[in-house]
Amino acid sequence: MIQTPSRPDVDSLPTPPEVPTHSPEMPLAIDDLTVAYHNKPVLWDIDLDIPEGKLVGIVGPNGAGKSTLMKACLDLVPKASGRVMVYGKPYKRQRSLVGYVPQRESVDWDYPISALDVVTMGTYGRIGLFRPVRKLHRDTAMNALEHVGIGHLAKRQISQLSGGQQQRVFLARALAQDARLYFMDEPFAAVDASTERAIIDLLHELKDQGKTCLVVHHDLSTVAQYFDWVVLLNMRVVKAGPTEDVFTRENLHATYGGRLALLEEAGQALRDAGR
Repeated sequence: MIQTPSRPDVDSLPTPPEVPTHSPEMPLAIDDLTVAYHNKPVLWDIDLDIPEGKLVGIVGPNGAGKSTLMKACLDLVPKASGRVMVYGKPYKRQRSLVGYVPQRESVDWDYPISALDVVTMGTYGRIGLFRPVRKLHRDTAMNALEHVGIGHLAKRQISQLSGGQQQRVFLARALAQDARLYFMDEPFAAVDASTERAIIDLLHELKDQGKTCLVVHHDLSTVAQYFDWVVLLNMRVVKAGPTEDVFTRENLHATYGGRLALLEEAGQALRDAGR
């Protein structure tokens, strides 16, 4: 259900962060990004740099544009304006550097394919178009499944897996990609405690390797425990930075209380631009 918190005084909202420098060395640099559906803004004027080697939580109310932000970065939804750069180049030129774990609800789990086949797809970027999948690639996929604790389920049809096992399959696929930048859309949603622990262990392992992980996350009680960098999002970036600096009561109030004001502001701007 979409949250519709009461509207705060617009003057109470914090000043938006200064526009980042968009260094080409950043894993992810977002410049003036706006996404709208049927002239209704979903994301508005996003400027954001994500530093390397961080576990980044993307936090905000339902309908704030968190998943849309990831999809816009991955060219899965059209942009009204702006650009997204991965290590200084457009995403389409850097696909091999990016791994993606989608929401489980967005996947057709009835598709007749095994867990091993799903994970093997993560190696396609290195295989290349029209080239055969070799034993090396399937071994890489199998190692990834074993890494997340479900190697014994490699031949199981994905429809026969539990929710936690399905999530581990997609984590394994991301591992098989051997990316430098990972997008994970609600990986903790509706998983058991052991899977949640496995995800956290994997995130820390990736961080220790110098990799960067962006994670859409809903549980505010675990943000400070799980992430060292936070993006507070409500259509626009309310605040972004180290968790100990950004994850404050004042910023959370602004993030979860300002949605109606932001919709009104951005909607009027889009209407004005269309005149």
